[in-house]
Amino acid sequence: MNQQDISEHKEREHFFTSAKVVAGITFISRLFGFVRDMGITSLGALGYNDAFGIAFKIPNLFRRLFGEGALASAFVPVFTDVYEKQGIEKARLLLANAFAILAVFLAFLLVIGEVCFYVYSLLPVHYPKDHEIVMFFAIIMYPYMFTVCLLALCSAALNSKGHFIYPAAAPIIFNIFGIVAAWWLAPMLEGNLKGQLTIVAFSVVIAGVVQLAAILWLLKKSGLFLMPRLKPREPGIAEILKLLTPMLIGLGFLQFSEFFQDFIAYGLRATAESTSFPFFGHQILYPLNEGVIVRVQAARNFYQFPMGIFAISLGVAVFPLMSRYALRGDMVNLRSSINRAIRLSLMEGIASGVGLFVLAEPIMMIYARRKFTPADSMQAAFVLKTYVLGMWAYCSYQILARAFYACKDTKTPLKVSCILSVVNLVLFLTLVFIPGIGIAAFGLSTSITFSINAMVLILILRKRLGLLGGRKIAASLTRTLIGCAVMAGVVYLLRFYMRDMNYLLVLLVCVPAGAISFIGSAVLLKAPEIKELMGKA
Repeated sequence: MNQQDISEHKEREHFFTSAKVVAGITFISRLFGFVRDMGITSLGALGYNDAFGIAFKIPNLFRRLFGEGALASAFVPVFTDVYEKQGIEKARLLLANAFAILAVFLAFLLVIGEVCFYVYSLLPVHYPKDHEIVMFFAIIMYPYMFTVCLLALCSAALNSKGHFIYPAAAPIIFNIFGIVAAWWLAPMLEGNLKGQLTIVAFSVVIAGVVQLAAILWLLKKSGLFLMPRLKPREPGIAEILKLLTPMLIGLGFLQFSEFFQDFIAYGLRATAESTSFPFFGHQILYPLNEGVIVRVQAARNFYQFPMGIFAISLGVAVFPLMSRYALRGDMVNLRSSINRAIRLSLMEGIASGVGLFVLAEPIMMIYARRKFTPADSMQAAFVLKTYVLGMWAYCSYQILARAFYACKDTKTPLKVSCILSVVNLVLFLTLVFIPGIGIAAFGLSTSITFSINAMVLILILRKRLGLLGGRKIAASLTRTLIGCAVMAGVVYLLRFYMRDMNYLLVLLVCVPAGAISFIGSAVLLKAPEIKELMGKA
């Protein structure tokens, strides 16, 4: 191995090792997130909590778009290009310019949004139900949009330099504020659910300010910070905007699809005042019950747990590496990195999906406390089982989309996403009225559309870049499926013998037993992914 090969190997392993660091920190963050979500959910699957959930989705849409998607995907390739070719000083100027422009744009959106929410809350409209409550919480939490988007930009700059710890740990700050609000402050207003949720809403905004202040301090310590400036505009800004626009539209379609699902579902709830709606002279029963948003969000929290720990962490850490290879025109190493990332994401996604499916009921019983009942937990478990059917697709999508972005192609994922977002909504509106499915329409429609999305992207990517090592991926997939079959058999057997035991005891036994059986099977089958995860590749 010559000096260049050694250098490339070290660079590659640095970023794949960083993925493990990010995953570890994300795991801790998600644990804190669970405690926060449990506190909010335990306030009850009631109308006020549904309204809070819908309102929080508005600023959270921006976190999904910018924090986990478009902004970083557009900024990292350009920032990396400037940093490698023109040096750190030009990179700092680009960051300062991008920060100022983004801050002005977000301030404009903030003012417009707050005015619109206030005006809408005063209108005598009937959709969604209790719209004034939704708008009340939206007005409080919307400023979080401003801080979380700027946080995403600063995190992307740190990631580009190989600094991953704080960007991954920042959500811990957010979750700690939420935990304090939901578990300690809100109970002081026992019997006043609106007041309790108002406290939680204000904690969202305060946490956002603290997160941003901390990352600005870290940028200064790392030597990347310059005072934000609007002029003169750096040449890289135009390229970032060129990449960002189609990504925002594409990711926006995906994220708005979920938002519209929830928004529509909020209006399709049966309440004490209304159980049906008129439709061409007929009365149609509402297919969902009050508290549906709370139950569905509880299920989402669990399927997104492994996705955040493994797939998104892997995608965030490997993206700068793929961008460097694409920038250099090094197709061999680019294809190799994509192959490795896909194999790892598929193994992690399928294994975690199977684990969540076979343990859905005891897992969701974790939420059964205070005013969130065991019956609510069982409905959430039903939804969780349908979501995890597409776990392999959610995880591989994080790699496939970033492979296109690394090549500065943002239009292809955009086109696929736009088409499938429409398909997703049509599927949801069809499935939700089918008896026996109802609430499971959330998970089924999402699983189906993401599976199609992942398959289409990998076919296009193969056509663009050439062979991606399909045989290697197929062999890995076969080993993973065998390991999952062993794991499922072990867990089902244990659950049968422990059917009358406490759900926490079931989880304490079945989770490690399932993990050991899967990893043991992978080792026996000589799966290279185990060594790659351990950094011995």
